[in-house]
Amino acid sequence: MDSTLPNAGSTVRQVSPNTALLENSGVLFLDVRTPAEFEDAHIEGSVLQPLSDLNPHEIQRIAAGKNSCLLICGSGKRAGQAAERLKQSEMPPLSILEGGVQAWEKAGLPLIRGRKMMSLERQVRIAAGTLVLTGALLGYFMNPPWIALSGFVGAGLIFAGITDTCGMGMLLARMPWNNRKPAVVGTSCSCSMPK
Repeated sequence: MDSTLPNAGSTVRQVSPNTALLENSGVLFLDVRTPAEFEDAHIEGSVLQPLSDLNPHEIQRIAAGKNSCLLICGSGKRAGQAAERLKQSEMPPLSILEGGVQAWEKAGLPLIRGRKMMSLERQVRIAAGTLVLTGALLGYFMNPPWIALSGFVGAGLIFAGITDTCGMGMLLARMPWNNRKPAVVGTSCSCSMPK
């Protein structure tokens, strides 16, 4: 079921995967995940513009002549952040793929597959867990002030949950292994998806 999100002066539609597939004519499919995530699996015809490097002027150029722009990420959260950045720009109407690539795949819709990569969310969980464990072990075996590292990570996770932004995720998104450029970065092909 499609819904809309209220924005200042405009609305950003939440579009289900099946609706996006049916309404793909004249739509820019804009993927805001990392290059590594895009290479792992992406929707045919989508254009990669990572959220960490999102430039409204570049998106305006890419979207010229399009009827609308569908923002795509892994689950829908980063697409919402991209919509916040782009909604003040002179863009065609914006919409978000509800549930992101995960929902697209769950609906049984086609994806272009490349090398399997670890998701950004999983990388954040591994990094946070490693830092907490390291702080606890160093605090116990070496010097008690190291326990502050665990507290710092815990406070960061609470902040991320409250604000729906993750500093560790933004940092990891800029790491070299997440920024290998797949062959199709910044390119678009006409959507030849089945109707």
